Amino acid sequence: MQWDAWGDPDRAVTLSDSQLALVHDVLKVSASDVQAVSRSEVRVRPSALTTYDVAALTAIVGEEHVSTNDDDRLPRAGGKSTLDLLRRRAADEQAAPDAVVVPGTEDEIVELLAVCAERRIAVVPFGGGTSVVGGLDPERNGMRAVISLDLRRFDRLESLDETDQEAVLGAGLTGPKAEWLLSEHGYELGHYPQSFCYATIGGFAATRSSGQDSAGYGRFDDMVRGLRVVTPVGVLDLDRPAPKTAAGPDLRQLFLGSEGVFGIITAVRVRIHPLPETRVYEAWRFPDFATGVAALRAVEQLGTGPTVLRLSDEVETAMNLATVTDAGGDAAATGGCFAVAGFEGPATLVEARRAATRTVLESHGGVSQGEEAGNHWAERRFDGPYLRDPLLSEGALVETLETATSWSNLAHLKQAVTDTIQAKFAEYGSMSLVLCHVSHVYDTGASLYFTVVGAQRGDAMAQWRDIKSAVNDVLMSHGGTITHHHAVGADHRDWMTAEVGPVGVRVLRAVKAALDPAGVLNPGKLIPVPVPEPHGP
Repeated sequence: MQWDAWGDPDRAVTLSDSQLALVHDVLKVSASDVQAVSRSEVRVRPSALTTYDVAALTAIVGEEHVSTNDDDRLPRAGGKSTLDLLRRRAADEQAAPDAVVVPGTEDEIVELLAVCAERRIAVVPFGGGTSVVGGLDPERNGMRAVISLDLRRFDRLESLDETDQEAVLGAGLTGPKAEWLLSEHGYELGHYPQSFCYATIGGFAATRSSGQDSAGYGRFDDMVRGLRVVTPVGVLDLDRPAPKTAAGPDLRQLFLGSEGVFGIITAVRVRIHPLPETRVYEAWRFPDFATGVAALRAVEQLGTGPTVLRLSDEVETAMNLATVTDAGGDAAATGGCFAVAGFEGPATLVEARRAATRTVLESHGGVSQGEEAGNHWAERRFDGPYLRDPLLSEGALVETLETATSWSNLAHLKQAVTDTIQAKFAEYGSMSLVLCHVSHVYDTGASLYFTVVGAQRGDAMAQWRDIKSAVNDVLMSHGGTITHHHAVGADHRDWMTAEVGPVGVRVLRAVKAALDPAGVLNPGKLIPVPVPEPHGP
């Protein structure tokens, strides 16, 4: 990906006249308000590794797999959140890992972790670089140096069992490459988050990723059947063939969502399914968000079987961000809320599921907009992040955030988050647009995914931290989770005590101490920093 923007530079977008009018006339900002450095002006923090450190790393993986070159270090200086991109555009010296190391075997990772523990070098696992919560920040956290441990060489389809419909995938496989390897055997994983084009299998597991087909196939953690993990104290092979077990707590759950803090995931056994015979996407319109939510809840609780089920609110529909540039069909033209229901599998099952779902949606006030608008969404569903880059360059402050809650609390939480964002932007003298959609549904609740657009004011990074902090407090006080699928990273770390409680944090710290006694693995992420005990007189 680009070092200071999302994705492939050949797919970068320019703003339309209406989008520019929004920025210039409504937000009252423009490109002249933004200062950004070119790549040639970027100053990268000098590497803190000694020649002896580099020699020790090179002795393990080979000279061609260790780099202290700025051009290799800078792209691994963080992820792709708005904070990351604003930092890339600043004139300040860029914090970056002191080296990029690319192992090719689990034995090499074992040796690297031992050397790093001995030499007090922090290790940040790196997959596709798509974190949006500070999960890749190159924090030394008291260590002498920090390396980016790039897993790109763990890129094999290790095995595929057609009887069990399971496959073992290397952690460094990107989403597209994993699907291509599986498709050669007639199978599919079916995990399609918005980061799909760049994110990796290991990253999906380490962050509890959730894809757009979750209504049919579940989140990524639902797909996982086994893991191999390298920790500083040894290798864990959590890959038993039994589909279920009562042999104590499920240790796989320690590493799903662990963000490289407890160990480095090298391979994942996943559930797969035959390539769908048929795929159908149908767009729907509802008169308002509450009506649409009731319809989605009924579909999910009845189990009529869509693979994709999502709903944009009135603002997102009106702003045409449901499909990046155009919500399509009558949903955009006549107001209301745009929804998509997708179905895939054998043709007869698809038609039966579609008919059952149609009955429920129509009974709840839904009006079909046909397949053309649904296909329009499907064709563009990975393109959303490209729009953020030109908006940032024009002085807009654009970011996303997400949460989940129960069906009964959904409207209450959505309103509280929206009100908080608008009030905080008003403190900075800016109006704001808050767009929202339901992207993942469950029997008992759903996720809420917000897109926020306002004006950059002064120090935009400090501005967004202030706004996001207020939102995080509201999530915790109004029955939400701090994250449904973006993970914790550094950005949400300080809210983990509110999320899991003080005893839960003690459990996390105890696991960390047992598996990583030197504290080299991805420091500063997931686990709140202990508050020093007050000293007596």
